[in-house]
Amino acid sequence: MSAGRPGALALLLHSHMPYVEGFGTWPFGEEWLWEAVASVYLPLLEVVDGAPVTIGLTPVLCDQLEAMRGEPGERYLRHLRDIVALIHAEDAEGLARGGEQELAAEVRRAAGDYVAAEEAFERHGRDLIGAFGSLERVELWTSAASHAVLPLLATDAGRRLQLATGTASHGRRFGGWGGGLWLPECGYEPGLERDLAEHGVRAFCVDQSSVPGFDHLRPIATEAGPLAVPVDWATVELVWNERKGYPADPVYRDYHGRTVHDLKPWTNAGGAYEREAALGRARDHARDFVARAAARLEGGGLLCCALDTELLGHWWYEGRDWLAAVLEEAPRAGLELVTVSEGLDRVEPQVVPMSASTWGASKDLTTWDSPLVADLAVAARSAELRTVAAAARRSEPRPVLERAARELLAMQSSDWAFMVTRSSAGDYPRERMDHHGRELDAALAALANGGGATHDPAVRSLAPDLDLAALTTP
Repeated sequence: MSAGRPGALALLLHSHMPYVEGFGTWPFGEEWLWEAVASVYLPLLEVVDGAPVTIGLTPVLCDQLEAMRGEPGERYLRHLRDIVALIHAEDAEGLARGGEQELAAEVRRAAGDYVAAEEAFERHGRDLIGAFGSLERVELWTSAASHAVLPLLATDAGRRLQLATGTASHGRRFGGWGGGLWLPECGYEPGLERDLAEHGVRAFCVDQSSVPGFDHLRPIATEAGPLAVPVDWATVELVWNERKGYPADPVYRDYHGRTVHDLKPWTNAGGAYEREAALGRARDHARDFVARAAARLEGGGLLCCALDTELLGHWWYEGRDWLAAVLEEAPRAGLELVTVSEGLDRVEPQVVPMSASTWGASKDLTTWDSPLVADLAVAARSAELRTVAAAARRSEPRPVLERAARELLAMQSSDWAFMVTRSSAGDYPRERMDHHGRELDAALAALANGGGATHDPAVRSLAPDLDLAALTTP
């Protein structure tokens, strides 16, 4: 590595969806996945192909995308054709009858997004895994199997199950792996890098923004080997800040204002959405972002701007247009774009201690481990301890232990506690935890009795590359 080289920007898009395939539809459940495929993942492929961007794909998201090659993909297409097209037509007609012609016109225009999504799905052969794997210049990262906050796991075996299963599935799907791993929720505690090193991790992101005086533009060398890449929160907040970030601009589409069927034809300012005006503002914000990133890098270094991929097109409708404009503007402005791995090859790492942290509220674990969600945290840890103990006593019948392990992975997802903390999905997360807990107990009882499973599990597509050695090897 050489010091003194011009600074570079690494855009890292963290793509994740909890396991919702087959678990409900509107307003909570499988439609989340279908909406993300239509409004985020398929359009993203066209934007980033050929660009030096890093994309993290969680194994649990890929489990569901892989399943869409079959019958789940048919359900997705039926959803677009039989439901999405219908509700756009009905709401447009209702708005027109009420004299809201501009709003009606916007709803009709937005219906075209889903027609394009259907065409793109077919054009990629209904194979999003293959589509992501064929992207040029893009670096793909993986994550823990079901996006568990690793510092909250109760056992070494539990961590091994998450990491070994996640990395194995990524390697099979994409023909290899460069060693980049997204820590779920950026959940880090000192010493975790030793577990990461054992599973081939070479780089991971941390959020040290609450640490005074920390240099966020240089990676951190860990004694175990993997490099920790600081997320530059000062840059991330240009996008993520709910009050002052770009998505809050009055010209952009309002995520919260909904029609009868949950469509969004209004701007943040309350008027009818105007697509061309919004695209112009996205280009303005792209230029502003590039200028601010370049100024941040005047002294050199690696600026890692990590964003949830689902922000770009779903939460922030114009987000993918902004990203496309950033990728065009950066070279014109002399700002070099790199993948994370390329950036690590050009910056000398620092050797400093890191603090336990997440990128959640307060930068700690309270989003996932507080009195509000104590029942979920205790249930997941108890399930882990019971499963590890049961596997140590008996590992046959193998299919029954596999079933128990998959139910455990489902319970360990960070998403359930996040939804409860944010009050964003009603009773759905607790219902899911209760369901998986009951299924886990049934599997463990069958394992203890040496019997088989009584019915097919609902988590049929979760963790097909399950690594049971993590549980059965001392």
